[in-house]
Amino acid sequence: MLNTFSFAFLAALLLMCALRLWLAQRQISHVIAHRGRVPAGFADRIELDAHQKAADYTVARTRFDTVGLAVEVAVLLAFTFGGGLQTLHEFWSGRLDGLTYGVALIFSVALVSAVVDLPLALYRQFVIEANFDFNRMTLKIFISDLLKQAALGIVIGTPVLLAVLWLMDRMGDLWWLHVWLFWCAFNLLLLFIYPTWIAPLFNKFVPLDDAQLKMRVEALLVRCGFTSSGLFVMDGSRRSRHGNAYFTGFGKTKRIVFFDTLLSRLRPVEVEAVLAHELGHFKHRHVLKRIGMLFAMSLGFLALLGQLIDAEWFFNGLGVAAGNTVLGLLLFFLVGPVFTFLLTPLLSLLSRRDEFQADRYAAAHASAGDLVSALVKLYEDNAATLTPDPLHSLFYDSHPPAALRIAHLQSA
Repeated sequence: MLNTFSFAFLAALLLMCALRLWLAQRQISHVIAHRGRVPAGFADRIELDAHQKAADYTVARTRFDTVGLAVEVAVLLAFTFGGGLQTLHEFWSGRLDGLTYGVALIFSVALVSAVVDLPLALYRQFVIEANFDFNRMTLKIFISDLLKQAALGIVIGTPVLLAVLWLMDRMGDLWWLHVWLFWCAFNLLLLFIYPTWIAPLFNKFVPLDDAQLKMRVEALLVRCGFTSSGLFVMDGSRRSRHGNAYFTGFGKTKRIVFFDTLLSRLRPVEVEAVLAHELGHFKHRHVLKRIGMLFAMSLGFLALLGQLIDAEWFFNGLGVAAGNTVLGLLLFFLVGPVFTFLLTPLLSLLSRRDEFQADRYAAAHASAGDLVSALVKLYEDNAATLTPDPLHSLFYDSHPPAALRIAHLQSA
């Protein structure tokens, strides 16, 4: 039966959908309107064909995202007002009880969501990415990745869910604090084990063997006071033509990873500049700050769930006849993104601020000009549009628009 909370949720869902569709349409219209000419600041660096490819790629992805939104909303409504979650609850509660019931119910919701998302993932990879000559993944690799992800989900997810559900059941009114402490510890553990135990299941990592580049990178690390467990090259080209570089791990497990596609495209001085940018994130403690913010937000959300877990109106308002801790957990994480969507521009703003700080650090410890030339190549290789809609970019983009970012670097 619908109640006040039902209408509040539907209003928030309608607002989210309307805003996402409006921003998508703005992005499409703006990119198409500027498709015919390379922006003045890039006219001598990027060919018109490359600019138009980036525009078409952006439009194709944005249009597909609106299809994904429709599916996302349909699944959410099916689980809530459509009675899907209630049906799964009745199925498993008649066969299992206790912690096994909870694990089975949560995995069932995850399985349904994954099955619905599978056609979208296939289309995204083998149609959109392939049409723009980015896809290098075979169906065999796609299926292998899917099976590995499922296996990891079961192997890691089962004990984690058992622990969370046990804490919710045994720790009284402050269960949410105990779950938060466990969740923080688990995420920190993942940061330690991911580089050496999980990432190699999906990609091959070999030590960087380019002597000239290795010497340049090691000199940069010394100048910046950074230590790592190694420099590695990842076979990103097995799946995509997109290029990147990143840090992974925590503490003594930190390692620097270059995509092979990145190294094949950039000159050593440009790779050094890109790495200096990544080191800027480290020096400004951006990763630690983001982890801290994630932990703080998760504490707030779990504390809120602690107040909702016994509220009959919360369950009834979302299509569930009677509540329990497992149903409360599922409903909270199903509908939470609808209510927190308006935080997106704030998080994007904080991320862009971090990118500017990292760029300034790179300009001080490497060459701003080399970073600019590297970024231009990456924009071209990744078909990143140079002319995003300003409002769309302000709302979503974790990185500053190309023109603004390069202007800042050139004035550094």
